[in-house]
Amino acid sequence: MIARQQAKSTESKTFHPLARFVTKEAIALLLNRKPEEIYRVDCWRHVIHVVGKGISRFVSYADLPPVLGVEPPTQADICRWRKRCAVQKQKHAPQFWVDFYVQKFMKVVAFDDLVALGELIGKIKQVFSLEALQTLRNAYLSAKYDLQEF
Repeated sequence: MIARQQAKSTESKTFHPLARFVTKEAIALLLNRKPEEIYRVDCWRHVIHVVGKGISRFVSYADLPPVLGVEPPTQADICRWRKRCAVQKQKHAPQFWVDFYVQKFMKVVAFDDLVALGELIGKIKQVFSLEALQTLRNAYLSAKYDLQEF
C-alpha cells in the first residue's frame, strides 16, 4: 500500500505528476530489497520517503519506471525522466528499468497484459539505449513464446 502524507495547510495539496507510477515492487528493486522489507512508502510533494528494514531513504519520482494500470506516460513525463538521467550524467534510463521490465515480462500470465506492457515500453523507448531495447525485445519474445506454448 502506498501512503500519501496529508499536506499541511502551508503546503500545496497537489502531488507530483509521476506519483502515479510509484509501486512498492519498483522501489524494492531500486533499493535492492524484497518488497516485504519495505514497510512504508510516503509520497511527498517532491520526493518519495521509503522506510524499510534497516533503511530510511528519499527517492526521486523520476527514478521509477512507468507501470500499467494508471494513466499512460505523457511527453512531459518523458522529459522529466530525461532530465533525471542528465542530472545523473547518463544518456539513458538506468539498468534498473530494464531489470524491472524483464521481471514484469516473466510474470505476465495473459497475452493482453503482455501486449499492453509492450505498448507501454514502445511509448517510452526513447529513454532506453539500443542494447536495453534489444534486451527488452528478447524478454518480450520469450514471454510471448511461453504464453503461446503453455
